[in-house]
Amino acid sequence: MSAVASEAATPPRALGFAALRAAARSRRDGLLLGALVVVAATAYAVLGLVKLATFRASVFDLAIFDQAVRGYAGFGAPVVPAVGTYYGVGMDFLQLADHFSPILAVLAPLYWIHAGPKTLIVAQAVLLALAAVPIWRYAERRIGAVPAHLVAVAYALSWPVAQAAGFDVHEAAFVPLLSAIMIERADAGRPAGATAAILGLLLVKEDMGLLVAGFGVYLFVTGRRLAGTGVVLFGMGALVMVRDVLMRLAGSGASGFHWAYGNRGATLGEVVLSVLQDPLGALGQAVTPGVKVDTLVFLLWPVLLTALLSPLLLVALPLVAERLLADRPQWWGTEYHYNAFIVAVVVCAAVDGACRIARRFPGRDVTGRWAFAVCVIGLTLVPRFALGHLLEPSFYAGEPSVAAARAAVATVPDGVVVEAANNVGPALTARAKVLLWGPRAHGAPWIVADVGRWSFPFGAPDLQRQRVDEALRGGYVKVFERDGYIVLHRPS
Repeated sequence: MSAVASEAATPPRALGFAALRAAARSRRDGLLLGALVVVAATAYAVLGLVKLATFRASVFDLAIFDQAVRGYAGFGAPVVPAVGTYYGVGMDFLQLADHFSPILAVLAPLYWIHAGPKTLIVAQAVLLALAAVPIWRYAERRIGAVPAHLVAVAYALSWPVAQAAGFDVHEAAFVPLLSAIMIERADAGRPAGATAAILGLLLVKEDMGLLVAGFGVYLFVTGRRLAGTGVVLFGMGALVMVRDVLMRLAGSGASGFHWAYGNRGATLGEVVLSVLQDPLGALGQAVTPGVKVDTLVFLLWPVLLTALLSPLLLVALPLVAERLLADRPQWWGTEYHYNAFIVAVVVCAAVDGACRIARRFPGRDVTGRWAFAVCVIGLTLVPRFALGHLLEPSFYAGEPSVAAARAAVATVPDGVVVEAANNVGPALTARAKVLLWGPRAHGAPWIVADVGRWSFPFGAPDLQRQRVDEALRGGYVKVFERDGYIVLHRPS
């Protein structure tokens, strides 16, 4: 019987009841997904706001992003004096020369409501949580609504998201949402939405062309060869244009401030040639030292390795290679925010991989059991990573020196230029021009130093005390000292 005849044979009352049930299910799914987004965003925001209030945020990078967004909000350039003085290139340095992130401009209207790092922390929390929506939509088409909710929870609990939410604010907050939209819209046969997400990704950071190129490879190997080739060329072209043209125009050096491949070459082309000439050596470098393997395992086993069965994992491969072939140890591990760039891709690839397994075992609820398992694994990993801090009462109190830090900050007047210790600057950036206090003097009239604990970028606490002594000999006057915090002022 044809579909038209079958529908005609169905009583109108039955059709009405079916439509009502479908609408009820849709409302239920929407409410559940909305509740997950709200709860997740609240948890991420609390994590960041408590760290800010207890002086565990940092100039590098929270104050940097505050300065950039503040520039956009004032209809000006995204000037980041904290970075410019750190590099020794002046206070008018553009954030676009450090990392190409013009997408930060979309946060500027929030500063017209409330300007300061708290706003950025909440915005980041919402962006990270919203990625659960396209991930759910992708999973719902593949494995059904209920397992899709479990997958969305697993994403919300995932350690890459937790680590990003627990370490200041970064441009990475945009990537889970945009990459999930890119994948979901392409899967739904809506290329316009996928294209919009691709364009958004290229505005997030200078290396997002690698993620876009990886998506093009995925399209190619899944039969969409013309589109895939175009996306690969577009992504790589954007990568070269941003790094070699736009960032240099903004003030970046010949290879940028973050080139980490000196052992393989001075340019992207030289690195690619080096890898092609010695693929086994590159593979060995990608898995040594062992921390790199640990990171790969932590990315894959929480989804029961099913991502390995999906060509979608090719989307993440270029960004993974970029990190593992670098000479920066901080890029290799599970700390910080770097894994948030690929977490949505890994989750979607895992869903696709689970579906491929299910097709081999028809009649069994493979995907439902898989979704339940990855959700449970996500819960078990919470205490190991940043979200686990929310379960610790001591997290909300902070160190005993917090009161002294607040008193030190209160002695600095509004509107001044201040060199601030890395953990103190975020408390001042909303009302002063903050520079990072370090071994190099910048001549700011105010200094908030911390000699009671090690402070980035000093090599040792003794050097921090020496820096204070040098400032005192150079004409600064001590106006506050308590629990290791020292405030210095140089009279005009």
